[in-house]
Amino acid sequence: MKAVILAAGEGTRLRPFTVSRPKVMIPIGNRPILEYVVRALAANGITEIILVVGYMKERIMSFFGNGSRFGVKISYAIQEKQLGTAHAALAVRDQVKEDFIMVAGDNIIDAQVISDLLKHKGGLAMLVTDSEMPSKYGVVQLESGRVVDIIEKPDKKVGNIINTGIYRFPPSIFDHLEKGVMAGKSGITHVLHSCMPRLKIEAVRSTGRWMDAVYPWDLIRLNEYAFNLSGQETSGTIESGVTMRGPVFVGAGSRIRAGCYIEGPVSIGEGCEIGPYVTIFPTTSIGNGVHIAPYSYINNSMIMNNVSIGSHAHISRAVIDDGCRIMTGFSSPSGLAQVRVEDDFFKVEKAGSMVGEFTQIGPKVVLSAGTIVGANSRVGDGAKVSGTLEDRSIVV
Repeated sequence: MKAVILAAGEGTRLRPFTVSRPKVMIPIGNRPILEYVVRALAANGITEIILVVGYMKERIMSFFGNGSRFGVKISYAIQEKQLGTAHAALAVRDQVKEDFIMVAGDNIIDAQVISDLLKHKGGLAMLVTDSEMPSKYGVVQLESGRVVDIIEKPDKKVGNIINTGIYRFPPSIFDHLEKGVMAGKSGITHVLHSCMPRLKIEAVRSTGRWMDAVYPWDLIRLNEYAFNLSGQETSGTIESGVTMRGPVFVGAGSRIRAGCYIEGPVSIGEGCEIGPYVTIFPTTSIGNGVHIAPYSYINNSMIMNNVSIGSHAHISRAVIDDGCRIMTGFSSPSGLAQVRVEDDFFKVEKAGSMVGEFTQIGPKVVLSAGTIVGANSRVGDGAKVSGTLEDRSIVV
């Protein structure tokens, strides 16, 4: 059986972290989201995978290649313009002639999710799950185990069972998708809704993991959930006087200097310089080429590649993107915050700050809980920042 992974979208609500990468390539637990999907399929013996790519497709194709290092065979289909999931799915029509699995590439899943879907033999099946935010998804109505309606992003509460975007489809689905696209329907759920009376869609529930990031602060929740470390693996150099408790991974060429305290699960990439006297608490992921200066404290955060953090930093539940330069005395606490994304405002508990790539932050800067700083921004010495800053903002 083949699998089709839809990975062409951008993920605009996750900006600034999708400025130079598609959503599927955001690193969670130091792995791209899409890698979790590929590995879940491979674990179930599905080795023929077609990736539908579009937005910044080169980043996906260069990372996954032909799939050999993941034990699968990957081919690609291109969606030149991002015109919705139904349009994206049609890009593989000539490559699929039998029942197949279709998966959204921007959700974290595990092998059990695919296993549960494969137990359904023949016909059309949809994986469904309960959600605390059903208004952001397609809410499904069920009768006797079948999907009888889908309401996409409803304005009022109509239930909390949602469509995960994971399907088992017969090849005949392409006829329905083509008619739907010609009628102006952009999403797969819109097409399924329009032809629901003619389809028999079985609802499948799973005991496996399915998680989606809709907004920037969701990345911390995914990072917590994705950690699957056990024991300690240290390919780098651990100086004497370092304390490590719980599962900790340290990549090749990294150095953890004396006096550091690390409580796992924590993942530290390759070529990093940590400490001395740095404290890192669960569930923190640190990418490659990161430098963290002495007496800094980091808790439950995502620090991506080639980031430099000065001494005496205090960072909690933050997401800091590639290439950021942060000077001494930086403070990024977490707490209850009202956060703006596009034209909407959200009350977020335990929100940290979110800093876009290649941003430079001067000494003694404070980012209030829930602050979003756009990519390539500049924040001057001693500034106190809150709210949402656009890309290339300058704060003096």
